[in-house]
Amino acid sequence: MSKTVTGVRKNRKTSFSDTLKKWWGQRYLQLMVLPGILWMLVFNYLPMGGIIIAFKKFKITKSISEAPWVGFRYFKEFFQDSNFKDVMVNTLGISLLKLCIGFALPIIFALLLNELRGMRFKKVTQTISYLPHFLSWVVLGGIMTTWLSKEGVINDFLMMVHILKEPVSFLGEPKYFWGVALISDIWKELGWSAIIYLAAITGVDQQIYEAATVDGAGKLQKIFYVTLPSITGTIAIMLILQVSGLLNSNFDQILILKNQVNVARSQVIDTYVYQVGMTLGKYSYATAVGLFKSVIALMLLLIANKTCKKLLGRSLY
Repeated sequence: MSKTVTGVRKNRKTSFSDTLKKWWGQRYLQLMVLPGILWMLVFNYLPMGGIIIAFKKFKITKSISEAPWVGFRYFKEFFQDSNFKDVMVNTLGISLLKLCIGFALPIIFALLLNELRGMRFKKVTQTISYLPHFLSWVVLGGIMTTWLSKEGVINDFLMMVHILKEPVSFLGEPKYFWGVALISDIWKELGWSAIIYLAAITGVDQQIYEAATVDGAGKLQKIFYVTLPSITGTIAIMLILQVSGLLNSNFDQILILKNQVNVARSQVIDTYVYQVGMTLGKYSYATAVGLFKSVIALMLLLIANKTCKKLLGRSLY
């Protein structure tokens, strides 16, 4: 018995020493991770202490500890706010459009790119599709505002092909905003979002394709019976993350494209929090709205993860 215990202790010591040696051998890589960890601590975890002001009547002239407790007062105010319905409808409407349409397009684009055999043409296509991602929404917003104006190229093209009889101000009419938000987001992120699917497709064993070819499978059959099943795990994880972010409507994009004319269809939770918090100085109210959004996002994450695990057998954890 004592020999057995001694042997286990030796194995544990050996395992610990091996771990230390492995860590020391990767010390430079570990040091490269430290800035990322510090960034997360400073910008993601330390600010979480400020969530407490959602339950207090906080004023910027006083400390948080001096602010009186008000419980769920600001949450009730948000639910009873006249803007609550419009904000939620706009947020969910834009996000669901991006989920239903914008989520599938990068997968299709990655599958099409994978079928290209001309390497030069493939690289040029990839480069062109990636470029908009590296431009900020400030730049793209200015481009979109110019293109979508009555004198812009979009109106000129639509009138040339006789789709429109007279020019339309797409950012000046609320009914067009959701479509503008969807199309501009796809234009900016399509190529970049396809990268992870291309990486997953590259990792598929080529022997499976060779076996499918021997069995007489065509291009479409290989895509549906080999490629897609092989990248199901990647698709499931990306879907879970996309569903958990349903209440995120890309703050930068909406803030740039939003104006006083289309505000009825462009005001989302993120811009509403910015407006009441930074512009009106209602810090406790804005924090309460932000906390509400975070709680819903956590619930959506758990539901999406459980659903994918049950239906596809793939999940985050």
